[in-house]
Amino acid sequence: MDNNDLLIRIRYALDIKDRDMLEIFKLGGVDLTKEDVLKVLTKSDDSYEDEDDDEAEENEDHMKCTNSMFESFLNGFITFKRGPQEPKPGQPHKPDRSIKNAANVNNVMLKKVKIALKLTSEDIIDILDKAGVTITKGELSALLRKEGHKNYKVFGDQYARNFLKGLAIKYRG
Repeated sequence: MDNNDLLIRIRYALDIKDRDMLEIFKLGGVDLTKEDVLKVLTKSDDSYEDEDDDEAEENEDHMKCTNSMFESFLNGFITFKRGPQEPKPGQPHKPDRSIKNAANVNNVMLKKVKIALKLTSEDIIDILDKAGVTITKGELSALLRKEGHKNYKVFGDQYARNFLKGLAIKYRG
């Protein structure tokens, strides 16, 4: 699953409107036009990359969501839902990037959505249960750990799909 797909699924699950998407990106430090947001919210078709140029032209209405852009969206989503946070003395103004590679995108998404929606571990377990996935508190704890920790576990695409499906069930009914 790429970042565009995650963004589309988050938007659907939480029923986020276009103008709110613009504001969330702006809060995260990314200035996009409404047209750019709509391009980011289109599914990519990777088969066009291997085809000839005539077919590739059909996919000009797509904009790739980079790891940096996706993390900015998630940071803006936290600010959008919880309000701006006053920096503490001695704290750097801009936080370090949490997404270091493609393998930990889903883990960072889980952590930041958890923060933005004020979800507890029990809430996440219930959300996954609504999607038909049973997970223990210990397994969830491993998913929420910092990359590099000895008990860190990768939050795979299937878990991410089911988490976002459970969010859709919870928030959209």
